[in-house]
Amino acid sequence: MIQDKTHAVVIGGSLAGLLMGRVLANHFDRVTIVERDVYADQPVPRKGVPHSRFPHTLMLRGQRILEQLFPGLKADLVARGAIELDSMQDIAFHTSAGWAARSSSDLMLLAFSRDLLDWYIRRRLVAFPNVQFLTEVSVAGLLTDVERPKITGISVHRHKDSNADGCENLYADLIVDASGKASQTPHWLQVLGYEPPLETKVNAFVGYVARIYQPPQDLAVDWKMVFMPSAPPQQHRGGAIFPIEGDPSTPHQTRWIISLVGGDRDYPPTDEEGFLAFARSLPSPILADAIQYATPLTPIYAYYGNENRLRHYDQLSHSPAHLIVVGHAACLLNPTYGQAMTVAALEAVIVDHFFQRHSIDALNKRTHSLQKQLAKAHQEAWSIATNLDYRYKSAQARPINTIEQLVNWYWDQLMELGLDRAKIHHTFLEVLHLLKPSIALFQPSILSQVLSQSLDKRWKRIALEQKSTTSIVDR
Repeated sequence: MIQDKTHAVVIGGSLAGLLMGRVLANHFDRVTIVERDVYADQPVPRKGVPHSRFPHTLMLRGQRILEQLFPGLKADLVARGAIELDSMQDIAFHTSAGWAARSSSDLMLLAFSRDLLDWYIRRRLVAFPNVQFLTEVSVAGLLTDVERPKITGISVHRHKDSNADGCENLYADLIVDASGKASQTPHWLQVLGYEPPLETKVNAFVGYVARIYQPPQDLAVDWKMVFMPSAPPQQHRGGAIFPIEGDPSTPHQTRWIISLVGGDRDYPPTDEEGFLAFARSLPSPILADAIQYATPLTPIYAYYGNENRLRHYDQLSHSPAHLIVVGHAACLLNPTYGQAMTVAALEAVIVDHFFQRHSIDALNKRTHSLQKQLAKAHQEAWSIATNLDYRYKSAQARPINTIEQLVNWYWDQLMELGLDRAKIHHTFLEVLHLLKPSIALFQPSILSQVLSQSLDKRWKRIALEQKSTTSIVDR
């Protein structure tokens, strides 16, 4: 039998694994994606992605990367009912200071369900002759060479195998762990005698509930999406109305995912009365009104365990070659900020560029270098998510230092300025969409406005105090 020249195995067939499969197909003779679940023929939820029933946002940078990897993605998703919207004009964005400025912009988004995106990408990947899917298969461990300096494959168990203890070996030149938050790589490394990576956790104890609705037919609103994030430490609660495509039989009949979120263990309830009462407690009645008049199509689903967790594979002093870890297996992000899918896209680009510059043999010496590059893909998203989550009291393992207090103050000033200054809100969205680094919010034109506003408020406060003192003296 003729052996394949090169083979890559991806553990996990969710979005991060699918994108890895796509770029590795450019460089390996064969790519195998190993997945525990069975894939459905239609874009519907599956066991391995329980959070797919909740809103998912593909940030603009991620959308552009996916369009390059899968030309025609936007047109195909719109044909399946995805909703195109202007991030500034069509989204009613309630910040900690109030409703953000609304105006037309070039920041165009697509809204759709996570199920539709995964289904679409799987369909495109199936067309690649060198990509193979192994479903209903669990990974039992890693295989190594005699001296264990490199990973040579994985041991797998097929669920339909009558022998419960029976495993078979799948050999490869590269193993990519994209198995998500349940990744077993730290344990597998320990079994092989390696130190597992250190972990950093930031847990704001955030919980979500969500339900899919059919919007009322006579709906007359000036938005397509509502985003009302929590604003700790004052406001622990938030929510969103997220448009998605219709079900597979009527894809162009827009549905809503209405989601509620609570931090610091202030979890939204899943009963009808509590769900509506929680929505009524938000700063605006817009979500509660939508719940009251829309038609529920599903039960109320809950999802917890939304901490930020970073496994520092890039900092390991000794690790095996030919193994990399990506996606939630390496960096788990609080989904409130909607950046995880874009991080997965950035990781795929890094891997693609690596193999454009290096041969597969380079993995013998450059695997750790590649893992270090992958760590850069989530740095900005990790910083945004954790800095915001540290505003929750339950996430503060230590007192907030002066610099963090200053950053929090600056953030609050930005939210106020974004109420009527569209350019500032535009820059804020560019940072949120990972199009610009967060330092862009400190550029001179914005910094000067923040300082000017702060001084103005201070002078007004001093004038008010003086007026109050004069009034007391006159009496």
